[in-house]
Amino acid sequence: MTKSIKMWLLGIFSLCFLLPVKALQPQDSIRFSLLTCAPGSEIYALFGHTALRYQNFSDQTDLVFNYGMFSFNTPHFVFRFVKGETDYQLGITPYPYFESEYALRGSSVYEQELNLTPAEKWKLLSLLEENYRPENRVYRYNYFYDNCTTRARDQIERSIDGTVVYPEGKEGKTFRSIVHEFTAGSSWDELGIDLCLGAEADKPIDSRLQMFAPFYMRDFAAQAYILQPDGSRRPLVVKETKIVDVVPEEAAPSFPLSPMLCASCFLALLVLVAWWQWRIGRIWWGWDLLLFGLQGLAGCIITFLFFFSVHPTVGSNWMLILFNPLPLLLLPWGIRGVVKGKKDWFYRANCVYLTLFIMIIPFSPQEFNLTVLPLALGLLVNSVSHVLVLKKRYK
Repeated sequence: MTKSIKMWLLGIFSLCFLLPVKALQPQDSIRFSLLTCAPGSEIYALFGHTALRYQNFSDQTDLVFNYGMFSFNTPHFVFRFVKGETDYQLGITPYPYFESEYALRGSSVYEQELNLTPAEKWKLLSLLEENYRPENRVYRYNYFYDNCTTRARDQIERSIDGTVVYPEGKEGKTFRSIVHEFTAGSSWDELGIDLCLGAEADKPIDSRLQMFAPFYMRDFAAQAYILQPDGSRRPLVVKETKIVDVVPEEAAPSFPLSPMLCASCFLALLVLVAWWQWRIGRIWWGWDLLLFGLQGLAGCIITFLFFFSVHPTVGSNWMLILFNPLPLLLLPWGIRGVVKGKKDWFYRANCVYLTLFIMIIPFSPQEFNLTVLPLALGLLVNSVSHVLVLKKRYK
């Protein structure tokens, strides 16, 4: 056998030997992807969801690491949620179950394959496994600063040998403005959130803070690149695929009237009641009991959030001026004057107070939901009617 033939056969033998060995290298069969799920109809699903998909083709593993797991059955869940002490945890779900859940819910899922080196893939897997240990998997959830999206992003960044560089954030975005993008079709949910968020939610935020929202994270990841220690660059995402493509389910019928329409009807009713009280020269103290009672109860919730909740941004809420417990404390004094037919300064002071609140709305650092205006005007009309009725009575 000639030397050239021997070398040729040796090359063929080596190639046949090396190919299976290379195929057996586990890092070559691993893929990580960033999953972004479309919003659902429930309030906790209005903003979408983020998870990480891990695939190992050598052993047919296909799992989803999900930092958004929680249970409504947790003891004192509602109280802990209001106080901002909600605990979420990392869960692991077989991908087929994850896909079925979102398909049945009517939420599409987008997959962005991450452009990681074999060493980075193993490091990311190690980080996720470490996070999944019983002593590590539970974390204190914070909607804006530490949620399912930011947790996934942070683990990806920790696994990379280099720096992830994201594009510039969208100019003028705030926490509140991004929340409004996803609550546009849920006006009552939007009102409830707006009543709780304070002025801090209206400060401009950079690209990193904008990534609290899953679809913002998806857009930033698509344009991001990895700056490696040697100065070279590679894109963070190899490709994007829509792996669950479904038609969104129809939202369950909600209250047919919008908050603004209800608030406007409330204002119209108070104008009518004020006119009638002025005409008959008598004040319905039961009506005051209802109005100021509701205002005070709403104020108790806002006050609790302001002083005791650890939710981000609620401690700077200017709504505390309108909704606070003072009406409950001062109401007996005001009712006493109405029942005895005496002049008092309760309603006069309230007129000045509410007028000043309405006047500062355009100049405050906080963006108020427009529904607040007819609510405040209604309360002002009620107090003005008391002043006019008492003035008419003692002419």
